[in-house]
Amino acid sequence: MTDLVALGADALMIVILTFAVYLPRHHRRDMVVAYLSVNVGVLAVSTALSVSSVAAALGLGLFGVLSIIRLRSEELSQIETAYYFSALALGLLGGVDVPLGYSVPLMALIVAVTCISDSRWIGRGMQRQVVALDRAYPDAAQLRAALGERLGGRILSVSVQRLDFVNDTTLVEVRFRPGSRAGGAPDIAVDGRAPVPCAEREVPGAREAVA
Repeated sequence: MTDLVALGADALMIVILTFAVYLPRHHRRDMVVAYLSVNVGVLAVSTALSVSSVAAALGLGLFGVLSIIRLRSEELSQIETAYYFSALALGLLGGVDVPLGYSVPLMALIVAVTCISDSRWIGRGMQRQVVALDRAYPDAAQLRAALGERLGGRILSVSVQRLDFVNDTTLVEVRFRPGSRAGGAPDIAVDGRAPVPCAEREVPGAREAVA
C-alpha cells in the first residue's frame, strides 16, 4: 500500500510539473516527452533496485552516467536542465524505499521550488541575448553604449565572448532591461567619442535653416 501511494504521488507530481508548469510556459512538446520518459524510467529502475540484491549505489551511478549522456546529446538551457533533474529526482523519491512522511513532502517541495523559481515574477523584465556586432569594441563604455542603442534598453551586464580585430566584430552575451533607459531614446557613441545625450544632438541643416 505504501508503494502504491508513493507511485501515485510521483505520477501526480510529474504531471503537474510537465503539463501544468513547464508546457504552458515553454511550449516544447519534445521536452515533455523527455521529462515523462526520464521520470518513469528512473521510477521503474529504482523500484527494481530497491527490491533486488543489486547495490543501490551502482544503480544510481548508472543513472548519473546516463543523465550526462542525455544532457550532452542536445544543448539545453539551464531552466530545461532544472526541469530534467526535477523529473529525475521525483522518480527516485517515488521508487526508492523512503517513508511517505519524507518522500511526498520532498516531491511537493521539488515541484513548488521549480514552479516558483521559473515564475515570470523572478527577474521580471530582464532579457538575455547573444549579440554579434559589426565592429570591434575594446572599450567597455563604448560597447555598452552601442548595445544600448541597438537593444533599446538599459544594459545590466555584458560578457565579451569574442573580440575579433581581423574581421572587426564583437560577440557578446548581454543582459538588459528593455525600454528602461532614461529619456526614451538611447545615447549614441559616435566615432569612438563619449555618447552624446539626445538633447545635445545637432540636427543636420538646423543652423542653416535658422540663418
